[in-house]
Amino acid sequence: MTVKDPLQTNANPPDASGSLVSAEMAAVREKARRRMLLGRAFTYVVGILLCLWVLVPIWFIASMALTTPETVRGYPKGVLPFIPFSFETMKFFLNSYGIVPGLINSVIVAAITLALSTLIAAPAGYAISRYLFKGRDAFRLSILAVRAFPVVILSIPLAVTFISLGIFDKIYSLALMHTALTLPTTILVIGSVFASIPYELEEAAQVFGCTPVQAFRRVVLPLVLPGIAAAAVFTFVMSWNEVFAATVLTVQNRTLPAQVLVSLQTSGEPYKFAGGFFMLVPSVIFIFAIRKYLFNMWGQISK
Repeated sequence: MTVKDPLQTNANPPDASGSLVSAEMAAVREKARRRMLLGRAFTYVVGILLCLWVLVPIWFIASMALTTPETVRGYPKGVLPFIPFSFETMKFFLNSYGIVPGLINSVIVAAITLALSTLIAAPAGYAISRYLFKGRDAFRLSILAVRAFPVVILSIPLAVTFISLGIFDKIYSLALMHTALTLPTTILVIGSVFASIPYELEEAAQVFGCTPVQAFRRVVLPLVLPGIAAAAVFTFVMSWNEVFAATVLTVQNRTLPAQVLVSLQTSGEPYKFAGGFFMLVPSVIFIFAIRKYLFNMWGQISK
């Protein structure tokens, strides 16, 4: 009769427990992988829906603007490429009264507003983020308070002031008004970008022999350019699309949105779709032109 050694009967349990642990770890990893894939799929679905939410109206406006006026007036409406492609609607819009001068005025006003807002907001944002001075918190609060008011409330007092100064119905007066309207947000955006750059980088550059100006130009400025570009996008788009102040302050020198607004009641659908397309395209082109700086800023934020 053979007697089994009790040590031999318990020789396999360690291997069994080890395989059990490995199986549990594999199950945990599989669950984490599925959760990651599910989160990624959810992110993609939300991103696609947001893109469709923005792009579908743009596509519809573009399809109506790039076809014949007869197609625009007809029902049911289609979209490209199921409708005839034509520039007749655009030609009709450009030949309408005040459109070409309004387009030129919009470009000039937006460019002046962009330059003035950036030149003023950059040093102001740097001062708010870098220096401690009396009244800094009150200044920040006043900027936020200004942005809390609607554009209508801010535009009317400025319009009355410009009229009393005799600069009514001027391109530069409208650019000054747009600068006043966009400046608070531009200062906040640029100031937050400067605040995200550690001051130790400037100190390190000065230790290695750079003057404060050189440290700013060589170290800080390349890092804040994406944020300044984002502020420039906001300034340009807001100035280009602003309509209330332009309508109140101008009569002969109207911008494109103001000219389209005053003509909406007496114009047909081809005019409306072409006007929407013309007001949309420059903003898209401007954003596309500086997309590199925007992507860099988003990359810095994600880090």
